[in-house]
Amino acid sequence: MATELPAGDGANPWTPGGGLRFQLLASSGKARRGRCWTAHGPVDTPGFMPVGTQGAVKCATPDQVAATGAQVVLANTYHLGNEERVALVERLGGLHAMMRWNGSILTDSGGFQVFSLPDRQITEEGVKFRFEQEGEPSFLSPERSMAIQRSLGADIVMAFDECVDHRAEAQYVAASVERTHRWLQRCLAVPLQPHQHLFPIVQGGMDLDLRAHAAGQLAALNCPGYAIGGVSVGEGHASMVRVVAHTAPLLPADRPRYLMGVGLPEDLVASVEAGMDIHDCVIPTRYAREGTVFTWDGKVRIKDKKFRKDRYPIDTSCRCYACAGGFARAYLRHLAFAGEALGETLLTLHNLHFYQDLMRAMRTAIEQDRFAAWAADFRLRYLRPARD
Repeated sequence: MATELPAGDGANPWTPGGGLRFQLLASSGKARRGRCWTAHGPVDTPGFMPVGTQGAVKCATPDQVAATGAQVVLANTYHLGNEERVALVERLGGLHAMMRWNGSILTDSGGFQVFSLPDRQITEEGVKFRFEQEGEPSFLSPERSMAIQRSLGADIVMAFDECVDHRAEAQYVAASVERTHRWLQRCLAVPLQPHQHLFPIVQGGMDLDLRAHAAGQLAALNCPGYAIGGVSVGEGHASMVRVVAHTAPLLPADRPRYLMGVGLPEDLVASVEAGMDIHDCVIPTRYAREGTVFTWDGKVRIKDKKFRKDRYPIDTSCRCYACAGGFARAYLRHLAFAGEALGETLLTLHNLHFYQDLMRAMRTAIEQDRFAAWAADFRLRYLRPARD
């Protein structure tokens, strides 16, 4: 169970069997500044997890990811969950040893990926589907998802849930919420490793009453942390904010709150404003590989012809390897058009660093109890390019 702790000297207070430790350090409005500890160290919140879907953050080494300030990364049960890959992870000593990552790891249950596949068959027992890459017939149940995540050895594991389409009919969403809760009971019955902690997931589509019902069911279970899922699935920013702002206050205040799969910088600011703590998304790495980078003044498309002679780095105030190293926008543009892997790496490192800088700035604003003013200033500066 989560435990409030006094500020310490940096030593890790986590102990086997003692539960996920969480300390709420400050608040500003609904925004929260906290810290939790796993067996692999502290996780400062609000925080952002780079996504290493198949056991690697694309285009970056573990040392490079850690240098951005990331304390936790995400890996995925669906992509790592076939027998051959699970056996590989076990043979190499678990995800931490295999990835050479010394920080914390969270694994998704695989539910989001499975439920996004065509021709899946959902029953009370679980989901039958065809594995995306090899085309192998597969079956994923709550018990199977937990067994895979236990073998992977992540610090935080996610319950197996159903992520419904945001346009799904109310009757189906209601039935799905109840099935997800029954699946959670089965997940909780599966023993995990002593250092692992299970987070349940609030579903309910765009229906606020169903979200409240699901949150109430989960809050009564005294879990180490809680997640909100089923957003950032095409519903749009305003609907996402509506659901998260309604649901976040219903989750226990003394446990970390994780918003799954979100998102763009403006989404992260809105999430923290609503009271969420932990986030993940493929956007910073995926956008980098497509030639888009983030700055405090908005997104920059490095392939734009206006950069063909530009000698400046992406952002002169940024201390990432790409910017502090003086790599010119013109050179980065050249690398992007040339298809050079170095270009993808440099843009990825910048985006990962920007996301960690964004979270650090939000933590500071909360500590100083000026988050509302900070968020207003951020939006005025970051979103201005979209209005001009």
